[in-house]
Amino acid sequence: MYHHNKKLTPYAKQLRKNMTYEESKLWYNFLRTYNIRFLRQKVIENYIVDFYCAKAPLIVEIDGGQHYENNAVEKTAYGIKS
Repeated sequence: MYHHNKKLTPYAKQLRKNMTYEESKLWYNFLRTYNIRFLRQKVIENYIVDFYCAKAPLIVEIDGGQHYENNAVEKTAYGIKS
């Protein structure tokens, strides 16, 4: 059982609305209609994972271009500074 960090919920909602190109492509072309349920931008402890399947259990992380931006090196867990 994973702990849900409620402080990250607003960030997760924002990320669901503003998926990266790579996340959007995977979600709309495959995971959304897959016969096992996946969740987008799931809060697990102090992280927001891109896709989560409780039945598997499986976490899918998609690296997009945003990871190579200058300010991405200074940030962890979507805007939460370490």
